[in-house]
Formats: sequence, C-alpha cells, structure tokens
Amino acid sequence: MMNVKYAIKPLIAAYCCLVFSTSSAIAQQISATHKDVAYDDEHEAQKLDVYLAKSERPTPAMIYIHGGGWRAGSKNRVPAWLLSVVQKGELSVVSVEYRFTDVAPHPAQTNDCIRAVQFVRQNAAKWNIDPRRLGTTGGSAGGHLTLWVALHDDAADADSDDPVERQSSRVACAVSFAGPTDWSLLSELEHKHPAYRQLIGSAPGTPADELDPKAKIDVSPISFVSKDDPPVLQVHGDKDDIVPLKHASKMNERLKSVGVTSELFVVEGANHGVAGAGPQVTERAAAFVRAQLLTP
Repeated sequence: MMNVKYAIKPLIAAYCCLVFSTSSAIAQQISATHKDVAYDDEHEAQKLDVYLAKSERPTPAMIYIHGGGWRAGSKNRVPAWLLSVVQKGELSVVSVEYRFTDVAPHPAQTNDCIRAVQFVRQNAAKWNIDPRRLGTTGGSAGGHLTLWVALHDDAADADSDDPVERQSSRVACAVSFAGPTDWSLLSELEHKHPAYRQLIGSAPGTPADELDPKAKIDVSPISFVSKDDPPVLQVHGDKDDIVPLKHASKMNERLKSVGVTSELFVVEGANHGVAGAGPQVTERAAAFVRAQLLTP
C-alpha cells in the first residue's frame, strides 16, 4: 500500500497530546466489563481491563497498550475511537497494564504484553471473543510494544504446564501511533528522550555506541520482520522530535520488502502527539482495523 500524507493546521498539531484523547461522552456510557483482571502474578501491574461489545457472535478484539515512555501512563485511559467501536458492537477491547522500567527493564514490558495476548486467547470463549481475530494498538511506547508483539515469532510453548503459555501470541493486525522501531537509529539521529536508554537498562546520556548491541537489536521491532507478519498501519507526524519519522519510514520499507501489507500515514505538521491529530487519524485507524478484522 502507498504512503499517505495528510496535512493539518499547525495550531491543531500544537495541541496534540502524548496520550489518546478520550471522549468523555463515550467514556461515561462505556465502562469496563471486567476490571483489573490479573494475567500473571509476578507483579501488581500485570492486570488488564476488558470492554466487551454486545454481540450474539464472538467479536474480534483490539488489545490496547498505553504509552508513557515505558515508565508512566495507565490502562484506564482508553482511546475514544476504540470505545466507539465497542459501543457499536463491532469489536471488544482489552486494555493492558505492564511493568514499568523502574521495576524492570526490557524484556519485562514485551514479556507482559505477549502474556496478555495469550491470556486473552485463553479466555476468549468466556468473553465471547474470536481468538483468530485479535489486533494490537498503542501510541509512543505503546506503539513500540504493539509492533514488537505483532512482529515477534509466536511465543506459544506447547509443552508448558501453564495453559496460558500454550496459547499463540500472534495477532491479525497492528496499528502503531508514533512508535519507535529501531534502536540503531540512536547512532544516526538525535534522540533527546532518556527513555530509550532506560528501557534497555542504560543510564540517561549513555552514548549510543556504548549501548548493549544485543539489547538494541532485541528491543527493536524491526529486528523481527518476516514475510508471515500481519498487516501494519503506522501513523506518524513529520515534525515528531521524540520519535523521528525515520523510525516509521524504515519499518514501512522493511515490511514491504518482504511482502507484508504495510501503510504509513504521515500527518504533516504533527508532533509526537499524532494520536490526537483529529478525526482524519482516528477514522483511518478504525477503517484499517475494520478491514483487517471485520471484513470476511
């Protein structure tokens, strides 16, 4: 698929926020069907909320992973566009909390998100969710985790004594908003935010060339691209100075090079808070998800 650029007024871009804006009207109408469900027992953060669509048939589900530099944020702030599709009965949403870097560095965060996907599959029948039609989405750090989960090899362990670990961790699509994809770019472009280094257990200000090379590879979603990956939509602002646009463009090129369906939606004039850049963004994301999860 071709890259898409969408121009927005600078004033709108200036008001883009780092987390998705939640419509208070929708939020007042929709509350979690299941709240603070533990998907593991290693840490109190390993919980998720389930927003079930009203449907006679099992529905697809989007697994939402919040942003916040891998050290902040909350599963409680679900994007309005996701709540809207729940309200319409089109699909369900699962919002995931995970361990922050003050608790443990990578791979704690990716391990938690992989486990959450497996946990949703384990409980799919009980929640009226179609386990074959799961997607991931998130912004910033959540965008990174979204892509990592979507592109990584299946974590299912058929010999595990834990029934959750026997479940597949693969998803059917992924939507990333301004998610970093490749830690090798820290050596090419300026990345002022300390979270990149903290995620892999390094101190802020550590020169890029002194970072653990194996950790940089393993934390980067682009390392796991393969021809069997699910369709991916990336939304990125061309004025993003926290996650440079090259992260998304390089990922887009790599996915297409192996034949994976990939779309890069570049919002002109938007900064890192591209998720708040207006309906042209959220409508595109919703359309992509419908095409991948609802179209026969």
